[in-house]
Amino acid sequence: MIYTNFTGMRSFFILGFPGLSPQYYGPVSALLFVIYLAIATGNIFILAFVVSVKSLQKPTYLVFCHLAINDLTFGTVTLPKVISKYWFGDATISFYACFTQMFFVHYLGSVTSFILLVMALDRFIAICIPLRYAVLITNNIISVLCGFAWLIPLPLMVAVVLYVLTLPFCKSNIIAQCYCDHISITSQACGDDVQVVAVTSLCIAMFCLLLPLAFILFSYSSIIVVILKMSNAAGRKKTLSTCTPQIFITCLFYLPRCFVYVANTVGFSFSIDVRIFLILLYSLIPATVNPIIYCFKTKDIKQTLIKKVKTAKIGIEIKLSH
Repeated sequence: MIYTNFTGMRSFFILGFPGLSPQYYGPVSALLFVIYLAIATGNIFILAFVVSVKSLQKPTYLVFCHLAINDLTFGTVTLPKVISKYWFGDATISFYACFTQMFFVHYLGSVTSFILLVMALDRFIAICIPLRYAVLITNNIISVLCGFAWLIPLPLMVAVVLYVLTLPFCKSNIIAQCYCDHISITSQACGDDVQVVAVTSLCIAMFCLLLPLAFILFSYSSIIVVILKMSNAAGRKKTLSTCTPQIFITCLFYLPRCFVYVANTVGFSFSIDVRIFLILLYSLIPATVNPIIYCFKTKDIKQTLIKKVKTAKIGIEIKLSH
């Protein structure tokens, strides 16, 4: 499966977990399928719930909807192929399909970063300058900001993919990952431009991750300062609870990534299976867990859910009594 030039590279082979014994292929594919079902069910539920309940059609929950669309798309782009590898033995992905998957993996990750920035901005204005919140944060303004979150990374990620496509591929066509990403693909390229492409792509990735992270850290630091200055303990607890879901979601997205980057920087090496596991962890766990955080850590959604469950229960009891 070794090719000597670009024109001969017709497809890639998804390696998945290299050290995984064939006897575990079935359980692993079943687990990944359950994770995908959880991602799809949870995020579709959030979208349908917010759309159907008018009282939830507020700026904060519109941001949640954009994040749910992003998480749902990411799971759909990445999981079906690796599931088919372990379930049906179909590990081959065409050359351009692999590049398409790479684009969506990095594009959607960048969009998440900018959506988290919008989420932090919403909480910053709500807590630090509450008197201006109704003017500065409306459904229309949030829709525009989320639109920019989807738009800003688009040309950058297109440029990254097109730049990688200029490279000649003269190594193996094996993707040592569960899906096509930038590192896995460029590691199969050769020529003097590989390092330039890698550095350029890294700079773009850092822009899409670190710029939003800088504002997010500033935002939540300011929020914590405001909360600590409150004299009323009940008020502090109530104010903190309004931004707890956003903090959880942000930590799930950034902390595992930061751990992997710092570990690599200080020279701490992982085995290939551990590295792939960590990448899947910080890629898929947020998409799986976010809907649960929305439902159980967001007061309005939780109260609306409880109310609807009680109403449905009463309706069933009335029907049974007749």
